[in-house]
Amino acid sequence: MSGYVPCLALGLVAGILSGLIGIGGGIIIIPVLVYMFGFAQHIAQGTTLALMVPPIGLLAAWTYYKRGAVDLSTAAFICIGFFIGGLLGAKIAVNIPNDVLRRIFGGSMVMIGIHMVFFK
Repeated sequence: MSGYVPCLALGLVAGILSGLIGIGGGIIIIPVLVYMFGFAQHIAQGTTLALMVPPIGLLAAWTYYKRGAVDLSTAAFICIGFFIGGLLGAKIAVNIPNDVLRRIFGGSMVMIGIHMVFFK
C-alpha cells in the first residue's frame, strides 16, 4: 500500500468523478495504481474490483434513484451479467502476462475515447 492519505485522495477523486460522470474504477483508479503507486496491472485490477463492492456506489446510486434516474430492472440484469462476467474475465486475466494485460487495458481506453470523441 502507498499510504492512507494518497489512497484516500485517490478514492475521493474517483468517487467524485464516479458520482459526477459515471467513471472511476477502470479509467481513474487503475492507471493511478499502476503509474503512481507502482502496482502491477493484475494487482491494480484486482484491487479496484475489490473496492467496488456495494459501498462504493451505494450513496451515489441512491442519490440518482431519489431523482428517478435509475432503472432498477436494467441495473439488476446488468448486475447479474457483471457478476458472472467479472468472474470469467478475472479467470482469463490472471493467466495473461502483465505487459500484455496492460496493453489490452490501455488499448481499450484509447478505442473507447476515440469513439466517444468522434462518433455519435
